[in-house]
Amino acid sequence: MKVYHHIEDFQGANNATVTTGTFDGVHIGHRKILNRLKEVAQSVKGETVLFTFHPHPRLVLQPDIDLKLLSTPEEKIMLLEQVGIDHLIIHPFTKEFSRLSSIEFVRDYLVNQIGTKKLVIGYDHHFGRNREGSFEHLLEYGPTYGFDVEEIPALDVDHVNVSSTKIRTALSEGDVQTAATYLSYPYRITGTVVEGDKIGRSIGFPTANINVDFSNKLIPSDGVYAVLATIDGISYKGMLNIGNRPTVDTSHNKRIEVNLFQFDNEIYGKTVTLSFIAHVRSEKKYESLEALKTQLSKDKEQCINLLQ
Repeated sequence: MKVYHHIEDFQGANNATVTTGTFDGVHIGHRKILNRLKEVAQSVKGETVLFTFHPHPRLVLQPDIDLKLLSTPEEKIMLLEQVGIDHLIIHPFTKEFSRLSSIEFVRDYLVNQIGTKKLVIGYDHHFGRNREGSFEHLLEYGPTYGFDVEEIPALDVDHVNVSSTKIRTALSEGDVQTAATYLSYPYRITGTVVEGDKIGRSIGFPTANINVDFSNKLIPSDGVYAVLATIDGISYKGMLNIGNRPTVDTSHNKRIEVNLFQFDNEIYGKTVTLSFIAHVRSEKKYESLEALKTQLSKDKEQCINLLQ
């Protein structure tokens, strides 16, 4: 997959078969669009092109909202490469860009810059200034500018329309299994191991403290989770706590701490990717460190069973 960080860098594609959107998380709804995109490209001996944006448009247009994202830019690139896209254009999203009318977006970007021959879009897709552009606009512009357009209907799973918003809601409630169903993979966060206060070590549950570098990355709700941790390409089983550690800490600072099973290597400064497999329990304050230790033993046993 070729990646371009500005549309000016794009060198063109044979019979460009294009889709556009934010594709946060690259969930199963997105994958239906992308699989159809590949089918259409194959039918015309073309190449697939995904035109997306960074930062996320809502972060530019609504800077006061606390929008958290399912994927970092690096994760999105990796996921789209796994899907098998030929060309990925990540264009800078600015307020100036947001003021383009729908016809300017189609003419100047999709046609003149990309050379779109086939356009595949998701259900109820909107584009251009104030989201004025629609499928009907594209049907109107297509004959004028020489491209065909196809709309993918809404994808339902268990009668629930899949969207990035609904996945974010599931994660904010700790429902990582529903999120995994909608994403088609376990939700992941990546961060760097930083030094902690070593309280876990003192009670027999040493933890690696994870600092997530991407400030807009969505962190699931506080609680204990069964996870898989990938370090230097090797996967380890573990249990993760997200929260303020009310039994041992009065600072109310949120921590992300993972206890890796059968692991005692020094990993300060290492990058760790955590895959959420199951939610075990909510965070709770215990009356003593001994009571917490007893609960952690039960949590570990449950995590081991969940990760079998």
